[in-house]
Amino acid sequence: MSLRFRQLQAFHAIFETGTVTGAARQLGISQPGISNLLAQLERQTRFRLFERIKGRLVPTPEAGVLYQEVDTVVRGLDHVTQAVVDLQNKQAGQLQVASQHSMSFGFMPRLIAQFARDRPDMAISFQSQYSVKIQEWVSAGLFEIGVCELPLVQDGLDARSFPIELMLALPEDSPLAAHDILTPQQLIGAPFIVMGPEHVTHRRLRDAFDAAGVTLRTRVHSHLFKNLLGFVQEGMGCALLDPFALEFDSGGGHVVRKFRPRLVMEMAVITSRSRPLSGVGQEFLELLIGALEPYRAA
Repeated sequence: MSLRFRQLQAFHAIFETGTVTGAARQLGISQPGISNLLAQLERQTRFRLFERIKGRLVPTPEAGVLYQEVDTVVRGLDHVTQAVVDLQNKQAGQLQVASQHSMSFGFMPRLIAQFARDRPDMAISFQSQYSVKIQEWVSAGLFEIGVCELPLVQDGLDARSFPIELMLALPEDSPLAAHDILTPQQLIGAPFIVMGPEHVTHRRLRDAFDAAGVTLRTRVHSHLFKNLLGFVQEGMGCALLDPFALEFDSGGGHVVRKFRPRLVMEMAVITSRSRPLSGVGQEFLELLIGALEPYRAA
């Protein structure tokens, strides 16, 4: 026996609405078309599915058993159909984003939540990691979009770069907080909390102090901007940080000042050159680029 799905769909609609008219309206086909599909199904099954009682089609016991089996199938296809519509309207799908750590404590969660507000069925995969690992993930197709520090060490990536100005965080009770702008000469002897010696922020801070003929006094080395800020808030020294670590921290205990000469860290939004973005990914990429623009160094 070869049952057609359209026959089962017509039967399911009649069972739920109780009338051929209601089934035709639900499926968007004519009443004679519904009646014909039901007649075909009854011929193939060789039993009656409905009795007409007072203008309504009352299901037979056999129809009740068949309905239990058909209901899952029909609703499953309806779910698939809705999923296709959602994808066409960019309401579903999967968002796959990775960023360096400092953006993960406020900037990215807020932006993703904004994007997901009108997409309740969209699956989200977000991870924070070191920049080199993010490049590996995007290159391998594990994430569609990444935000990382430059330089690129992976081939096959498209990068939209945006330089950001680094700012100086000080303990809120530091006498240096009286200045709006601080230079290496003013920071002689001030203890610094820094990233590892090969990190771009450490290198550029060290170069600025060397160029001014001033010794950079490092007190703490750590590996995350969030950690650096935590030590600043505990009064242990100053730190050169990106604006994402500073803007989305509500812990207090620090003030932010400009540092001169101005130091910039190059960051980039990366995608794979060999894999086209999904519709969801393309829309989020546009939102992300726009959200990052205010942070771009002049």
